[in-house]
Amino acid sequence: MKIFFYALREYDEKKYVEKFAEQYSFEYGFTSDYPSMDNVELAEGYDAISIITNPMYPEILNAFHKKGVKYISTRSIGYEHIDIKYAHSIGMRAAHVVYSPNSVANYAIMLMLMACRNMPWIMKKADCQDYSLKGKVGKELSTSTVGIIGTGNIGKTVVKHLSGFGCRILAYSCYEDEEVKKYAEYVSFDELLTNSDIITLHVPGNAENTHLIDEAAFKKMKDGVIIVNTARGLIVDTQALIAALKSGKVGFAALDTFEGEAGLYYLNKETEKLDNDNMAVLKSFPNVILSPHMAFYTEQAVSDMVENSIKGILGLENGDNSLEVM
Repeated sequence: MKIFFYALREYDEKKYVEKFAEQYSFEYGFTSDYPSMDNVELAEGYDAISIITNPMYPEILNAFHKKGVKYISTRSIGYEHIDIKYAHSIGMRAAHVVYSPNSVANYAIMLMLMACRNMPWIMKKADCQDYSLKGKVGKELSTSTVGIIGTGNIGKTVVKHLSGFGCRILAYSCYEDEEVKKYAEYVSFDELLTNSDIITLHVPGNAENTHLIDEAAFKKMKDGVIIVNTARGLIVDTQALIAALKSGKVGFAALDTFEGEAGLYYLNKETEKLDNDNMAVLKSFPNVILSPHMAFYTEQAVSDMVENSIKGILGLENGDNSLEVM
């Protein structure tokens, strides 16, 4: 088996590729560049490619197919960036990964705590040597009602970890989990919106969930609600969120992802002028956190992502389809 890795980060991912190449006995090549029509030829002679969240549209899928690539594995849980239907139509198969749910779950809870205690504002004022108390009072997570939208592996882990804080936990999901029921109460979507002081999102970024949190959803929420998104940007209608921040309906938004982040996150843009109005507006609010889509980013998760990308490809070749995108 020969695997070519695109967008491979030499400073963290490469050591795991080397480790698992020896463990699973495969040959590999790599580039730090994202896959494009200009570098498809790098994958010639390889059975599979491993990518991250790069758009894989019909034209580029055709190009890889012509080079002999049979399998695609994305080093991410989400796979909405791959045109799966078209890949299948030309005989290509795709896999995704699973990784430590603790990484995103812990980050989401960190964002909740930062929002509850107004930490960005406190630290900003401390940098100016303003150590006064006025305007910095927080709220306790332990006395809040937290709504979890989506109780898959990550959402379930959030529920379990939050249970130690003593807060009331509500949950909404298309599929109810018996373990979640030990710590949380499943309610309808509208009940969760209406009764939660904090709402955290843990659903896939697919067409069904696009703008799940829209103007109508915000209207049902409590005044001053805290919104946490460590899932996918498209779940929240950005214009509706901005309006809700302006009106005070949303008291704090802690976002590890937002609509329109493509071409920004994971890249160094410090010397460039950014043409992203939504980001500029969101950053203007003192009650907004924008972190660059890195809730997943722990040593354990990176190792998991690399290993499971490899295992997904090897599984497709050997008949284990547990990580295949159907």
